[in-house]
Amino acid sequence: QVQLVESGGGLVQPGGSLRLSCAASGFTFSTSVMSWYRQAPGKERDVVAIIGRTGTYTNYADSVKGRFTISRDNTKNTVYLQMNSLKPEDTARYYCVKGQPGFVSSWGRGTQVTVSS
Repeated sequence: QVQLVESGGGLVQPGGSLRLSCAASGFTFSTSVMSWYRQAPGKERDVVAIIGRTGTYTNYADSVKGRFTISRDNTKNTVYLQMNSLKPEDTARYYCVKGQPGFVSSWGRGTQVTVSS
């Protein structure tokens, strides 16, 4: 059974940083493309970042390029999202995803990130 458990969310001031983690189990993590999505209140769920199987390939939404970094540790079955220079518009629930846009197979329950002074 696929399980994706996110952690690391919280309340942070504008300009601050957070690091999200997603612990994966129930599938062969090292052969799976992984993504982070987010959903703000009243908005659709959008992809934030994608990482390939080895971590060499990454891709980002324009709104987070230069501020967010996705990475993975295949020895720990974990994917990360380092978020720097956070803005109020980054406030959302962040979801770990097995797959990528058009090929999503599993979702975590999400972790809330609130950027506010």
